[in-house]
Amino acid sequence: MALLNRDWRNWAREGKQLPPGGEAWRSWLILGGRGAGKTRAGAEWVRAQALGLWPETGPRSERIAIVGPTFDEARLVMIEGKSGLLAIHEDDERPVYEPSKRLLTWRNGSIAQVFSADDPDGLRGPQFDAAWCDELGKWKHAEAAWDMLAFALRLGTNPRVVITTTPRPSALLKRLLADAATAVTRTRTADNRAHLARSFWKDVQARYGGTRLGRQELDGELIDDDPDALFQRGLIEQGRVRQTPELLRIVVAVDPPASHGRKSNACGIICVGLGDDGLAYVLEDCTMNGARPSQWANRVVALYHGRNADRVVAEVNQGGAMVEQVLREVDESLSFRAVHASQGKRARAEPVAALYEQGRVRHAGVFPELEDEMCSAIRAGLKSPDRLDALVWAVTDLMLRRTANPRVRTL
Repeated sequence: MALLNRDWRNWAREGKQLPPGGEAWRSWLILGGRGAGKTRAGAEWVRAQALGLWPETGPRSERIAIVGPTFDEARLVMIEGKSGLLAIHEDDERPVYEPSKRLLTWRNGSIAQVFSADDPDGLRGPQFDAAWCDELGKWKHAEAAWDMLAFALRLGTNPRVVITTTPRPSALLKRLLADAATAVTRTRTADNRAHLARSFWKDVQARYGGTRLGRQELDGELIDDDPDALFQRGLIEQGRVRQTPELLRIVVAVDPPASHGRKSNACGIICVGLGDDGLAYVLEDCTMNGARPSQWANRVVALYHGRNADRVVAEVNQGGAMVEQVLREVDESLSFRAVHASQGKRARAEPVAALYEQGRVRHAGVFPELEDEMCSAIRAGLKSPDRLDALVWAVTDLMLRRTANPRVRTL
């Protein structure tokens, strides 16, 4: 039983906390949310390397580099933390830690030296056959520190590094993800929920679930804005609200697909309201994928009545009179306005993007798929941003229609 307890492989989450098989990888990148078990996975890998516990991963590592964002963080998290190196070893195998020397020494002679990414030159001179890097996404001198570590990893037959980090869109992280020699593991905070305080999980889900910060810090997603996009996540986050004021008008906007089926474009369905404060509030994203006309029409009408909306606005470039017809087959009495686009998607979206920049559009909740479309560039040849198209029509109807844009024609 004691041997069973000692072997991390009996307790680790398969595909989340154990290294990939084979010898093809040089870097094992663990991208994960807060509390997802990244530190434990990194520490257990170092323990196994130092003690030679996993023969299938190669011979014992005799010299290991431990690199944290700073010396303090390396010590408090990687060495002395609850999931750090000292905590995960049994009493009879635990290395001796000498903080003044920044050195760990195992009884078999393996050693680990501690470094700070804030001091890349500290990695000049030493040489290693393994390394553990933590929170690479927040390293201030990431490129320089990584380069110095790469030069130092020159011992043994196959020197390797494990990287545990919450993702941030840094150039180094993107380069590692694109490298064929990088094995990537992704894990979410939710995967380790059983080991987290219930109050913590409840609070962070309520406050950050689905937001850009939550998707990065909880789901371990690498979220990066396209520099050519009209909308920026920072502005969306600043305008996010939980409640809306009294709404004077509500519209449901539809961007119908030209066809239906698994490979067809989605039917964009977005509900937006105009508050008594003069601001627009995005209320719901009910977009459907692969739906038949009768299916998306039923959803539109249900949303129209469920939100007590004033009007359905639909683009008719693709379906012409058919769009109104399928909606009226579900409810012949609904208020309907057809709009016809005579300019490109980007040109139509620019006035709405300007409203976001002015703080005049707010998101009442989180809409990850819509926000992903908004923060991606609109380029010819790419998949149609159906949610964004519907959003543009809704906000235009509520906020811009009185400006009489000559290129947007209502029917």
